[in-house]
Amino acid sequence: MTKKELTCIGCPMGCEIEVMLEDDGRIASVTGNTCRRGDVYARKEIEAPRRIVTSTIKVTGSLEGASCVSCKTETDIPKEKIFDVISELKGTSLPCPVKIGDIVLSNAAGTGVDVIATSNVR
Repeated sequence: MTKKELTCIGCPMGCEIEVMLEDDGRIASVTGNTCRRGDVYARKEIEAPRRIVTSTIKVTGSLEGASCVSCKTETDIPKEKIFDVISELKGTSLPCPVKIGDIVLSNAAGTGVDVIATSNVR
């Protein structure tokens, strides 16, 4: 058996969670969580970790003199796709105006998840 230690981010408690793995990688037990979210988080983190990516993307024609706009993935993506998404964002620019919620990159890195603007730029 192998032990993995995690700090839960499912709620503000920040529980210290222990996940015991069988020799074949299957989860044998999850302990240390004080709520159901901790169990769900730990299993997801071990089996298929995912993250929300936040970044910026270049803009052109801003009346405010802005050179970029903040953005994020609409939902979490597989952790191993993070650098692919960032790479795609580096090669992209948008004409102004940009509004919060505008899609700035569709189907980022083939994940099926869009990247959206998180601020307004005129």
